[in-house]
Amino acid sequence: MSFSRRDFLATSTVAVVFGTVGRPALARAWQQQQAPITPVFTPIRRNVGFFTGRGGTVGYLIDPKGVVVVDSQFPDSAKLLIEGLNQRSGGRPVDRLINTHHHGDHVGGNIAFKGIAKRVVAHQRAAEHMRQPPGRAANTADQLYPDATFTDVWREEIGDDWIRAKYYGNAHTGGDAVITFERANVAHMGDLMFNRRHPVVDRPSGASLRNWAIVIEKTVADHNNDTVYIFGHAGTSQPVTGPRADLMLMRDYLTALLAFVEAERKAGKTREEIVAIRTPLPKFDQHGPLGAGVLGAAFDELASLTMGL
Repeated sequence: MSFSRRDFLATSTVAVVFGTVGRPALARAWQQQQAPITPVFTPIRRNVGFFTGRGGTVGYLIDPKGVVVVDSQFPDSAKLLIEGLNQRSGGRPVDRLINTHHHGDHVGGNIAFKGIAKRVVAHQRAAEHMRQPPGRAANTADQLYPDATFTDVWREEIGDDWIRAKYYGNAHTGGDAVITFERANVAHMGDLMFNRRHPVVDRPSGASLRNWAIVIEKTVADHNNDTVYIFGHAGTSQPVTGPRADLMLMRDYLTALLAFVEAERKAGKTREEIVAIRTPLPKFDQHGPLGAGVLGAAFDELASLTMGL
């Protein structure tokens, strides 16, 4: 992922990021301002690997009997993704395209898989969000939506692996799923993992910082010490894969963020004063200075809990 993409996510409003889904003109206008895409396929193990181009990290399985892709980035990078998949698979169709959640930098490229992916899988809430403004395409021909949804767990054997998509509860959004390649022991976290950078918190779509920490704990409990996790995003010069220790750091960050904002509230600071803080979160200097996005989300969540909402 280029630095410009990271900077864009860190400074843009939630509406702009999400609004690129199903809105090709807006997505193209933004992408035309970016540096050329350098597509990179990186093997992990047992026919599973990850792809980086522009947008959220993509996971894939390619073997002689099956192809699975997790997330699709944007339309332009998705085309490069498909070209690389064809080179490595001998032109096999994609058996399953699985979306971890509904945000445009993860599913905007779905349209490039039209006629290529046999089925598109997502959590029921993620699928619903894709079809709602601003994510809904004005013309459904402008997007490829999930045609297979689940509420708790979806599992299928494809090629030489079992693929499991599991929903653990509200976190980054209200419809995030963890996608596990069981035999390879690789789990794609989508945007449940921002490695050493401040996350996007989509409260309008059901995000919960408090429950996000619990979701990470549940995910770790479902896997083992040898699991390799694929992260949706990472900070500058940080890897987009890692062990459970990185997930636990993310959990600790979320807990610390809520505690920090709660302490500022108890000290009598207003929301405006808190969201203006730009020092790093104590003990999490690698994440960089705090910003209005995470501080505002934490403040609003704590305020809603106080009011019993």
